[in-house]
Amino acid sequence: MSDEIHNRIAMLRAERRVSRRALAEALGVHYQTVGYLERGEYSPSLSLALKIAEYFDVPVEVIFSSSPFPPLGSEAVAE
Repeated sequence: MSDEIHNRIAMLRAERRVSRRALAEALGVHYQTVGYLERGEYSPSLSLALKIAEYFDVPVEVIFSSSPFPPLGSEAVAE
């Protein structure tokens, strides 16, 4: 089992038109930390993960997962 944490931070930022700097300021972290998180180069503390979820007003499970998220639009369409 891998310790890698997958996330949807970049997708949420793009969807809501939030810059890395704006998100970083709201979270109280350096803007480069947001980039590290998005690329999976850094796993957030529980506290930071909860702050991110609160910022986007979604459950933490919507943003973070221990397994890769399926690509958007990959849900099977019943015919």
